[in-house]
Amino acid sequence: MPSLAKLSSERAAALPKPATRTISFKDDVKPILEARCIKCHARGRSKGGLHLDNRDLLLKGGDSGPAIVPGKSQESYLIELVSGLDPDNVMPKKGTKLTKEQVAILRAWIDQGALWDQDISFAKPEPINLTPRKPDLSAKQGHPIDGLLADYFATNKVQRPKPIDDRLFARRVYLDVIGLIPPQDELEAFLKDRSPDKRAKLVQRLLSDNQLYAEHWLTFWNDMLRNDYRGTGYIDGGRKQITAWLFSALVKNMPYDQFVAKLIHPTPESEGFVKGIVWRGVVNASQTPEMQAAQNISQVFMGVNLKCASCHDSFINDWTLADAYALANIYSDKNLELFECDKPTGKQAARRFIYPQLGDIDSNASKTERQKQLAELITSRQDGRLSRTIVNRLWARFMGRGLVEPLDDMETPAWHSGVLDWLAEDLVANGYDLKKTIARILTSDIYQWPAVPAQEQKDAHYVFRGPTVRRMSAEQFVDSLGCIAGVWHSQPAGEFDFSVLDKHVGKPSRDVKWIWNSPDAAAKAPPGRVYFRKLLVLDQKPTNAICVVACDNSFTLYVNGEEASSGKDYGKPVVKDLTRRLKVGTNILAVAALNHLPDNKVPPEGKPVTEGENPAGLYMFIRWSENGKQRELGTDKSWICAPEKATNWNKLDFEAKSWASASELGDGSLATWKIEDKIVQTLAASSLNGRVRSALVAADPLTVALGRPNREQVITSRASAATTLQALELTNGQMLTGMLHQGAANLASDSKEKSGRKLTEDLYVKALGRKPTAAELKTAEEILGNPVQKEGVEDLLWAMIMLPEYQLIY
Repeated sequence: MPSLAKLSSERAAALPKPATRTISFKDDVKPILEARCIKCHARGRSKGGLHLDNRDLLLKGGDSGPAIVPGKSQESYLIELVSGLDPDNVMPKKGTKLTKEQVAILRAWIDQGALWDQDISFAKPEPINLTPRKPDLSAKQGHPIDGLLADYFATNKVQRPKPIDDRLFARRVYLDVIGLIPPQDELEAFLKDRSPDKRAKLVQRLLSDNQLYAEHWLTFWNDMLRNDYRGTGYIDGGRKQITAWLFSALVKNMPYDQFVAKLIHPTPESEGFVKGIVWRGVVNASQTPEMQAAQNISQVFMGVNLKCASCHDSFINDWTLADAYALANIYSDKNLELFECDKPTGKQAARRFIYPQLGDIDSNASKTERQKQLAELITSRQDGRLSRTIVNRLWARFMGRGLVEPLDDMETPAWHSGVLDWLAEDLVANGYDLKKTIARILTSDIYQWPAVPAQEQKDAHYVFRGPTVRRMSAEQFVDSLGCIAGVWHSQPAGEFDFSVLDKHVGKPSRDVKWIWNSPDAAAKAPPGRVYFRKLLVLDQKPTNAICVVACDNSFTLYVNGEEASSGKDYGKPVVKDLTRRLKVGTNILAVAALNHLPDNKVPPEGKPVTEGENPAGLYMFIRWSENGKQRELGTDKSWICAPEKATNWNKLDFEAKSWASASELGDGSLATWKIEDKIVQTLAASSLNGRVRSALVAADPLTVALGRPNREQVITSRASAATTLQALELTNGQMLTGMLHQGAANLASDSKEKSGRKLTEDLYVKALGRKPTAAELKTAEEILGNPVQKEGVEDLLWAMIMLPEYQLIY
């Protein structure tokens, strides 16, 4: 490269003249370098080989030789580049060019010796929140969190408010821990309790319910780990669920360091996270599975955003393309070449963690061994970032805003580092037990403060004044409606293993058989319908009654003459809660079973089909509690059947004298259908007591409108603000309309003996945790009608769940 010393006197004269005053590096030069130069030449970046981290590196220069000659600005290559004498070779290449005044300052600074304050550096700063630190609590009193914040509140003149009342606390903590509104009986018992520590006891009791805890927190982790039950990649095998592993880990409260290690160095059950999504067609180099692993691991576990650095040196933080590729390379079968903006560079990626301070990765080790080493680094005691990142996410979950914001930029200082440090170290000291960390936060005084408007959390000068008013999540909204009106999903959608639940009920103790109207149906049976009946006599109303039904090919189940359930896929047994449908005395169970044609078409009704014989069978099992004992009933030869439909065949008073005994198909039929494991799992799922929650099923239009993501990318927090789409879906959505219609039918059926006043009072306590005011009671009774009408119940139910008091967590 030519130097300015060789330029013509005419071009040299075109340079801006040096400033005539004494130049301060700190006040004059540093702002220019920060605004125009360091994005490409400092903080780990060295375009053209030039580093501006300090004076020595600047004097050393880059690929084209020295950048400056102290005392001779006219001979300094830096001045040539920033002056723009050559339009094809001007710096900076992107963004605003330097003004004549700025060039004049740089010339004068160089002419005056290019002095540099020794305490100023543009090198990549040491990472924040990486080294473990434990605050001194010796002088603090009370709860550690409250003690640590005492000085903060005094400094910011925050007065401690009166805690929220028991009713509001119960609703808040139920939704935060298990994602459900408190049941009426449990709420009343809590309100009557006079124990001084009853709030702490409630927190512990809710955390100890492993099933409800796992069902709720599954949403939190599904969002972050990109795990779902359908969507991109699942159809063509380019994606793998980790549902069974994740659910088991939550039920067992797996220590967080082990949880992370098994995701980073995965087993076959947990490998779906780092395998990512194999996108169909041509993809950008930053979307390869290896790069997805790097992006997702760094974001979820370390609070680091590598997405920009996966394509080029990041413009929003200090991470470089080389950093992202070095982490991705740990998961690559062969050494990766760096692609910048999807163009090959010819450079080979290294293999290292983004924080080499924590240790090295053996570049020559096998991929499995490299993953193991990475897991050991991230979960090592020296990595304070892992624990800080997760406790910050939990704090944001309960308080509405993190100690560090944004949640995925843990290089940002916390608004109170002491609380962040203490929670992180306490998590480690307690064996990475996340439930204990949750309990720490929820038993603090500040968690029990009144909620403040969300807008206060967005102020430029943020001051913590209490938890934020939060909207229910999509899953909380739907599940709470289930608690009120008994409307739940019929069966889980994911690949769950419910045998890990404490309430696992196991296989039937009785010998349940596949049945049909002919003994050889396991091998072949004519396409068509067979009708089955069975009487069930109960001495007492069951406290719970769960049934599992499988049929080759489809079925409709009736209980006491009313349709209760149906299924169209014999490979997916259906679980159904029959508690509200069974009554004291004699009940009639009736099933219309259908054997399809070989091409799975439904044969015409009323016309016998003589060709296309194929296997057929019905399997049904019921388990219920009566008089404190568990009882069971299953399909066997005591059921009766007929091949033709008769009037009122599914009613109790139907005369079935001409019906024949069902034929048992034998144990071998289970193997024939190859769904024994699925039936066992479905029986295990019956421990859900028919309450299949929203987190366990695929997204639908309602939950999507309420903010549930598609999980094709990591989602660490959901937007809380209401949207136009939500308003439309809550007003006219088909999904919610159907739920309200069914819920109203359930409530009307359960409340036949109740007055409009009593039904209203029960609904208000269920939905809002309080009784209605006199005005609310009057309006509700008018809506319900006298006697109570199902349509009125539906209208009242809709009006109640539209209340901010229902949808918001105060």
